Amino acid sequence: MISIGPGDGALTLRTGVAGRAARTGHSLTIGFDAWRADIAFDGDTPVSVALRVDVDSLQVLSGEGGLTPMTGPERLVARANALKSLKSSAFPEIVFRAGDVSASGDGYRLSGDLTICGVTEPHTVDVAVDGSTVSGQSAVTQTTFGIKPYSLMMGALKVADEVVVTLEASVTVS
Repeated sequence: MISIGPGDGALTLRTGVAGRAARTGHSLTIGFDAWRADIAFDGDTPVSVALRVDVDSLQVLSGEGGLTPMTGPERLVARANALKSLKSSAFPEIVFRAGDVSASGDGYRLSGDLTICGVTEPHTVDVAVDGSTVSGQSAVTQTTFGIKPYSLMMGALKVADEVVVTLEASVTVS
C-alpha cells in the first residue's frame, strides 16, 4: 500500500456561477490542505483506493470573473460560506472508496462510493497515469449529496450545482 497527500500533489475543486446575475460572481478554485489517498496493490496492479479529505482544510485559492477582482476578505467569506454549505461541523470528512479498479485507456477507472455530508452515492473516476504522475477529474452534483449551493440576491447569483474536482499527484510505487 502507498499513501499520497498534499506533499505529493494537489486536490482542487472548481465552482461555476449561475443565475440571472452570474456575470457578477466569481468562479472559485478551492484547494484542500489536508487529504490522504491510500492505494492498495496486488503486485503492480492497484486494486483499491480510499481518499479522505478534511473539509475544514478547505482554502479559496482564487476567484475568476466577477465585476471586480476577488479580495482576501472576500476569499475568507467564500470559505466560510463553503464550510457552511458542506456542513463541516457535522460532517468533517469527504470520503471516496473505490473497491473496483480496472485498467482503462492510459490509466484506471475507479468505481466506488463517494460520501459527502453524510450522503453516500456510487461514483466513478477515471485517472490517467503518465510515468509517476496520476491525474484525474470528476464532476460532482452538489444537490445529489443534499448540499444546497450557496446563493444570494434571492437566487439571482448562486454557485452552480455541478463542481469539478481535480487531482494531480506524483506517485512512487516501490
